[in-house]
This record gives sequence, structure tokens and C-alpha cells, in this order.
Amino acid sequence: MTIKSADLEIMATRISQYPEGGLPEFLLVGRSNVGKSSFINCLLGRKNLAYTSSKPGKTQTLNFYLINKNFYLVDVPGYGYAMVSKEKQKKFGMMIEEYLKTRKQLKRVFMLVDFRIKPTEDDVLMYNYLKYYNIPVTIIATKADKVGGSKKEKCLKQIMDTIDLVLGDDLIVFSSNTRLGKNETLNKIESLVDETI
Repeated sequence: MTIKSADLEIMATRISQYPEGGLPEFLLVGRSNVGKSSFINCLLGRKNLAYTSSKPGKTQTLNFYLINKNFYLVDVPGYGYAMVSKEKQKKFGMMIEEYLKTRKQLKRVFMLVDFRIKPTEDDVLMYNYLKYYNIPVTIIATKADKVGGSKKEKCLKQIMDTIDLVLGDDLIVFSSNTRLGKNETLNKIESLVDETI
């Protein structure tokens, strides 16, 4: 897939603000600071389309990126960030739940985890939560370039042992620095978009 156009079209906090038209959508979830913005920028070949920050917790809306005028990537607030108030975390949770319950055009969730560390309790909860809604998931294991060759197998096993992937779900090892996994992810999106045409 060649990315010809990519624009942040809508920043929504409620259902009435979601885009209309029924284009396929792909949701991005992950802990704060797992590298969602870098993932988006790498995938779309843009430097600063998604705002990257050394301070986690910057995304506070559902951000709909219109790609090739053909589908949306939907970025949501990161979870598990202690500096965000409990009240705000609850609000984020309700925003995401409303989206998951109502969005028929959601094709797949890309759930980002840090390749270097064991998935957290929050990661496991998020995966189980998505499975509760029977949503297909691809785990994106980010920051893979920061792991030496001999440790890669161990890191992969750690993720697979912690998150019990159901049949049909899969995992892509990814690095926004080396672009490892970029084509694999784009090919997956392309095949799912083609299915809906």
C-alpha cells in the first residue's frame, strides 16, 4: 500500500462528532509512552502528523486520521498513565467504550505493547476487554530495534506467554526507527480495506 494522503480530520470526544460515511476504521490502543505517535508517523511516512512527546498522556481525544480518503486510523488516549487524574482516566475509558460499542466500521484493533518488557496488567486487561467485544486484534510490539538479537526470542515469548492470543489474532514485531513491521502492518490494513469494498 502506498500512502498518498494522510490528514487528522476529526478530534472527537463523543459519538455525534465521529465521521460519517462508513469508511473502514482501525483503532490504535496502548499504554501512554508505548510509541503510538511514532507508530502512526512511521506507518504514514510523516514526521509530525501525530504529535510525539517525551511527556505521556498528550492524546485526550479520539483522533481520526483519514488515509488515502479510503480508511481511518483512530488514535485514542493512552492508558496506565498515573499523572492523569482518576476522573480523566474514567472519562477516557467511557469515550473508548462508547466507540467500541457503537462503531460497526471498526475492522481491527492494533494494540501496541513495548517489545522490551513483559506486558503489564493494564495491557492484559485491555486485550481481554477487546475480546469481550469480539474485536479482532493485532499486537504491535514496538521499539524492537532496542533489543539485541539474542534477546529477541525471549522478549517474543514473554509477550506470547502473558497475552493469550485467541485464534485469528496475531503479533507484528515493529520498530518506527528501522521500519521493521511497517509493510506487514500496511498489507494487513490493505487486505481488510479490500474486503469491505
